[in-house]
Amino acid sequence: MDTVSLDLLTRIAAALERLAPLPPAPVDLGVADAFVWHPSPRPGEAGSLVPVPRVSRVAIDLLKGVDRQRDILLENTLRFARGLPANNAMLWGARGMGKSSLVKATHAVANRETPGSLALIEIHREDIRSLPDLLNLLRGEARRCLILCDDLSFEKEDADYKALKSVLDGGIEGRPDNVLFYATSNRRHLMPRDMIENERSTAINPNESIEEKVSLSDRFGLWLGFHNCDQPTFMAMIDGYAADLGLPIDAEALHAEAVEWSVTRGARSGRVAWQFIQEMAGRLGVAKTVSA
Repeated sequence: MDTVSLDLLTRIAAALERLAPLPPAPVDLGVADAFVWHPSPRPGEAGSLVPVPRVSRVAIDLLKGVDRQRDILLENTLRFARGLPANNAMLWGARGMGKSSLVKATHAVANRETPGSLALIEIHREDIRSLPDLLNLLRGEARRCLILCDDLSFEKEDADYKALKSVLDGGIEGRPDNVLFYATSNRRHLMPRDMIENERSTAINPNESIEEKVSLSDRFGLWLGFHNCDQPTFMAMIDGYAADLGLPIDAEALHAEAVEWSVTRGARSGRVAWQFIQEMAGRLGVAKTVSA
């Protein structure tokens, strides 16, 4: 082969190598207890798991008004961490009532009981279509993985729900045994009512269309509903946070401030209680963070 031809073939081979997808980086789930999934922007390339050194969460004992939901989700998570069968879970309902906080808290409890057993992986709503890539990356790993998608919902013209549905309970490969999926949502069926009603009015067979939409929620073995809290529960949240932080204020004054705060916000919830405690801690010069 002459020099010109060899040089040309070498350049062609180099160009093809640049176009070819990079091999997936090895996954090391032992470097942290939590990760964030970042899919690759280039088709054909593997995404990456970015370690989270410190998870933003509160202790499970500080989550008030969700006792039943806490017990069910904790038992399900502990079974999974022990290597036993467990269900995918959807936590739906009122905003700010501790849905994602409960998932993160149960993950912490599971790792305290069985150290290093469970990795928490957050996937963003807009990356749901890359969920099959994430599962393929985790398939065969020794460590068990809890995938969390916070504030999951779908809008009109959004077909990503089909990918999620097949991943949760379908396909030839199925969900890996070492993976569990938890989602939080303000909607019970993950889709707006007008989207479902529109499908009913335009479909050739309306019942089949409705089944297509609602069946996504059916893929979750656990449905846990969260509802707006009453005044006593709201005050229990306030007292729990205040005691944990050691706020130097008497209960009567604290409650009076909390009532005014909730009225100005027009709501009572765990999130509103947490925001109020942040305000009071700042006023009182308390810099300690809430226990995790």
